[in-house]
Amino acid sequence: MTDIHDLRSYIAALDAVGQLARVTREVSLKHELADVAASIDRNDIGAGMFENVTDSPWPIFCGSVTSHRRAAVALGCEANEIIDVMERVLEPANGIAPVRVDTAAWHDNYVTGADIDTAMLPIPVHSRGDGGAFITGAVTVAKDPISGRGNLGYNRMLRLAPDRFGFNVNEWRDVGTFWKSRDDPSAPFPVALAIGLDPAIMIAGGVKTPVDELMIAGAIRGRGIEVCPGRTVDVDIPAAAEIVVEGFIHPTVREPEGPLAEFHGYHGEQWNSPTFEVTCIAWRNDPIYQTIIPGWYEHIYIGNVLPREPLLRRFVRHLDKTADVHIPPYGNGFLAIIQIDRDNPGTPKNLAMAALAAHINVRNVIVIDRDVDMYEPSEIQWALTNRVHWGDDVFTVPFAQGHEMDPTADQRGISTKVGIDATYKRERREYGERVSYPPVDLGKYLN
Repeated sequence: MTDIHDLRSYIAALDAVGQLARVTREVSLKHELADVAASIDRNDIGAGMFENVTDSPWPIFCGSVTSHRRAAVALGCEANEIIDVMERVLEPANGIAPVRVDTAAWHDNYVTGADIDTAMLPIPVHSRGDGGAFITGAVTVAKDPISGRGNLGYNRMLRLAPDRFGFNVNEWRDVGTFWKSRDDPSAPFPVALAIGLDPAIMIAGGVKTPVDELMIAGAIRGRGIEVCPGRTVDVDIPAAAEIVVEGFIHPTVREPEGPLAEFHGYHGEQWNSPTFEVTCIAWRNDPIYQTIIPGWYEHIYIGNVLPREPLLRRFVRHLDKTADVHIPPYGNGFLAIIQIDRDNPGTPKNLAMAALAAHINVRNVIVIDRDVDMYEPSEIQWALTNRVHWGDDVFTVPFAQGHEMDPTADQRGISTKVGIDATYKRERREYGERVSYPPVDLGKYLN
């Protein structure tokens, strides 16, 4: 198995297992790159490496972790071991602290002061409803001014000027908590944007945890992640990053930013957000720019699927020690699938209730049998069509608390949660076994 320690070694690992789609045809930064990347994802072809992008001096990589197959490569495990690995690395006792080094490849090239121009970064305009060019694939690196603890996270950033971005931050995100904890909450707050990363760091950045997320990345890799200080900010930044943007958030200097395609499949609102003043842009020789297609699979996979499936499984396995779970990307994080060996007519509904209580985002739960592939949307639709009597097998929980951005909820996140028992009720009607055709190696039959 390939030793993954940065973006380049991960790209090599994907290429080795046929999970890399190289696009050599010229594509535009405006819409076309995202359109092609989404189609590559939709057909589960692999991550996209765009080698010829109009007005970009560098290639652009996207689709890093958008499926179980690529998540398995990123985590160095088999697809059926992903939840086990994530459960282990999310345990704080298993974290491995980062290692500080003096130099990084991104020290090789940099601009500061009057030479800064954010236009040098090949930032796509992804969706046709977006308000401009947004950085979406950067991991924000910050430090708690009280404890000194490091922090990773994701923030959308709209390019506003040669030295300025709009910096969107939810109230509950750590970076906002950090600047508010200072004696002068309105003072400039130092952060760095790390672009082009080992997927272990990308995965860790999607986790909400009270420890430094680099500890999780270290647990994934089995060794401390190397970090080094920025040139203009006192922040420890992953040394293997392709590109680093340093600067200061101005909490009270605000400008409108948005809209942007969001995880729920609509375009998020425009916000009057803090601004981010750029003080340095640094990059390694011949860097690779990395983006996340917003409102699409990777956006959901990193933020909803990988960090939450272990929690969901823990809840349902209190009731059924062999139950398996999946949060499918196409459900925007609001849908959970539970797969069981049904032994009691009431078990599916109990499991659905446990899943609805596991995480505030979970709004719909479907419980299925082992003969249904929980990773195939067409299989889930088959079970809903052929095993659900809508009057008997569905229950609702009205006025339940959910996510504020759930399109079915009110502005406080209140909506109706739904549990669906899509298991085979033999006691209702015996229909025998499902029609099944075993897979064959088509290479033996087709030229």
